[in-house]
Amino acid sequence: MPPCGADGSARICGRLAPSPTGYAHLGNAWAFLLAWLAARARKGVLILRLEDIDPQRSRPEFAAALLEDLRWLGLDWDQGPDVGGPLGPYEQSRRGAAYAEALARLEAAGLTYPCFCTRKELRLLAAAPHVDDAGAPYPGTCRELNAAQREALFRSGRRAAVRLRCPGESVEFEDALLGPQSFRLEECGGDFALRRSDGVVAYQLAVAVDDALMGVNQVVRGRDILPSTPRQIAPRPTTVSPMIRQASPMTTMPVPPLI
Repeated sequence: MPPCGADGSARICGRLAPSPTGYAHLGNAWAFLLAWLAARARKGVLILRLEDIDPQRSRPEFAAALLEDLRWLGLDWDQGPDVGGPLGPYEQSRRGAAYAEALARLEAAGLTYPCFCTRKELRLLAAAPHVDDAGAPYPGTCRELNAAQREALFRSGRRAAVRLRCPGESVEFEDALLGPQSFRLEECGGDFALRRSDGVVAYQLAVAVDDALMGVNQVVRGRDILPSTPRQIAPRPTTVSPMIRQASPMTTMPVPPLI
């Protein structure tokens, strides 16, 4: 089967993307089965990618158990950490160079800024209204700090995360069951983190980069995390290499409840 690629091809390319931070549960199995069926039913390519970007929670024994469970369920994939492929590595923990390059592109384009807000300060926002899983909207506290203010915060010992300076226009995509979707990023949490203050790349950046570079154009996810889609689409045109002509258009498919 020919490999996927971010070449503008209309061929379906789906993904299984477990996080090895624990053992698989019934909800995981249901979502993985639907993602597998959605790709195989259309003779698409399926990639298995381990989303082990969190160094504190990801463990190799969980990764091994996830692969074993997926095989036990009868699922297969065309590319992945155990079968190889042209678009690897297929573990996010080994893709740091791609994320660093993507972040540098965003910074060069003026689309990022350092955020000095502490966890405690951000927790105070938790009571604010927000869309589903998007979290409390970030109010842009650090967005317009000038160079002197940033330098003073650095000198005081504050560590900075890096946030995306979200564009004002809407992000549009097609949901296979819910139809055309349109979100403004301010409705989905506002300027979101691309790199944490401890230097760890944020999940939203890693997923955006990986999906673009791997040509993923079909994502099966829970309805409750539909607002994650705009945050994973917005950075893609700037983060991907100029060798990639365009990131594949994204179609999502919500996971129905397991009864």
